[in-house]
Amino acid sequence: MLTIRDLHFSYRHRPVLNGLSLGLQPGYIYGLLGRNGAGKSTLLKIISGLLFPKDGELSYGPWRPAQRKPSFLQQLYLLPEEFHVPPIRIGEWVKLQAPFYPRWSQQQFISTLTEFDIPPDIRLTELSYGQQKKALISFALSTNTGLLLMDEPTNALDIPGKSQFRKVIAGALEEDSTILISTHQVKDLENLIDRILVLDRGRILFDQPLTTVSQKLRFHLSFDPAELVSAIYGEPSLRGNSLVTPNDTGEDGQPDLEMLYKAIIHQPERLNAAFTN
Repeated sequence: MLTIRDLHFSYRHRPVLNGLSLGLQPGYIYGLLGRNGAGKSTLLKIISGLLFPKDGELSYGPWRPAQRKPSFLQQLYLLPEEFHVPPIRIGEWVKLQAPFYPRWSQQQFISTLTEFDIPPDIRLTELSYGQQKKALISFALSTNTGLLLMDEPTNALDIPGKSQFRKVIAGALEEDSTILISTHQVKDLENLIDRILVLDRGRILFDQPLTTVSQKLRFHLSFDPAELVSAIYGEPSLRGNSLVTPNDTGEDGQPDLEMLYKAIIHQPERLNAAFTN
């Protein structure tokens, strides 16, 4: 389990994380959402031991990430948003990188490359940027680390690529592993994540499983002005008003992640009240 308590971090005199606390359990895919500049990438780097917090406690099982012990690094893989690939063939690159990960699966790697339509013996620099990202995603999943951190993994992927991404991620989760996906592209995580985390102003503003969200909230369209006034959050659309309201019917529905995120950011108090009642 990853445990974070009262984490503080600043770049020079600019605070980024301010008393952040969080716990991540194995067997779940978490979606970390937030505005650009909210500190999502910073948090992933702190978890992986690349940045060091000013104050707070951070542990993953018996390890403290800041110590960067080899036994910890074997249990973690960070897929960064920005990357550079060497001008070598995929097979050569794997031979250099895979030995660091005891649970590496070559079969899984080839299978995921095939799902992404990436030739397994091409030079990385001969691939487009989107194809390079698919190759890196394939490698990340095939390390089978206990903790997988992915920073904006769907950037540069086209619509079919994003669909492929959701498919391979959903099929890769093991009971003893945790996947944390950071993104501002909310729609890309629909039907994928188990729990949603929203980072805002240096703290976790919202942390709930989607099963609870579907029980507590209702996402629907309405032309009724009274419903718009009483809604937790609403906005006009061509098909009527898109609303987030308390789920008074008791029927589980499909959460709209984009509308949920907007409600969290714009009406946090009203939204959180729905989860305390």
